Amino acid sequence: MKPSARRGVTFEAVRRAALSLVKVEEGTAWRFPAFRTGGKLFLCFREDLDSVVVRASFEQRDEMIAADPETYYTTDHHRNYPWVLARISQLRPDAVNDLLQMAWRAATQKKPRAGKS
Repeated sequence: MKPSARRGVTFEAVRRAALSLVKVEEGTAWRFPAFRTGGKLFLCFREDLDSVVVRASFEQRDEMIAADPETYYTTDHHRNYPWVLARISQLRPDAVNDLLQMAWRAATQKKPRAGKS
């Protein structure tokens, strides 16, 4: 197996990658380690710390799950929200930065304002 194809990262590796992004605040959400930008949550660890929940569009989530269901998944609880879960034991180290940048961008996007009727 090529080194770049190796799977599995640690909590600390994900934490360092999140903190390397611009204007990221470390804290908690529901008593679990979490990261925000501009006050908006983009990354939260699951209770058992074996998965992360990252902000993603519904389309991105569905594509990620279809491409790699061993790594990416959703739950009944998260199904109606724009988030995808990723098993950190299955994440490729070279994919972590891209995953977190996607989540960070999703959190920083301005939503269009509703027009007046």
